[in-house]
Amino acid sequence: METRHKLLSATIDCLYELGYANTTTPEIAKRAKVSRGAQLHHFPTKIELVTTAVEHLFEVRQREFRAAFADLPRADRPRAAIDLLWPMISGPAFYAWLELLIAGRTDKTLRAAVRRVTEKFRDTVQKTFRELFPAKLPDAAPAFTFALLEGLALERIVGGSPLERDVLDRFKLLAQMVVGG
Repeated sequence: METRHKLLSATIDCLYELGYANTTTPEIAKRAKVSRGAQLHHFPTKIELVTTAVEHLFEVRQREFRAAFADLPRADRPRAAIDLLWPMISGPAFYAWLELLIAGRTDKTLRAAVRRVTEKFRDTVQKTFRELFPAKLPDAAPAFTFALLEGLALERIVGGSPLERDVLDRFKLLAQMVVGG
């Protein structure tokens, strides 16, 4: 399990730092400090390794989000949910996923794997939002939330938006109005 964890962590680091095109399985094995044979034993293909790594990171972030969210006072939850999501969405997990998403545009095999991970992630997000905001959240709210936050994260690639903080503050106010009444 330790070898697998090292490989998944090194894969995210490579995707984030090097991009998909420059992420190689030998480089991942080197960063994970495992043999190439050990890497191949756990993940026979690059596509399997990179998509499993992103899926694993999504699962870790989801558990972290749930744990942090559980300790929040009910009245602060809509605003705090955005405060919890923003660093997760604007961090390495998002950019690693983005690398796979863009590379999958022209790689049919990768696209199918990324689609599976994305659909699973969307289903998990929808289920989590339903549990945390029962019967109060419009069906489109999770998609709207992620579209807005991912858009801001994309802007960071070219230097960010001078209005990032203002957009986040106004979005939290909107979320509070929708969920908190």
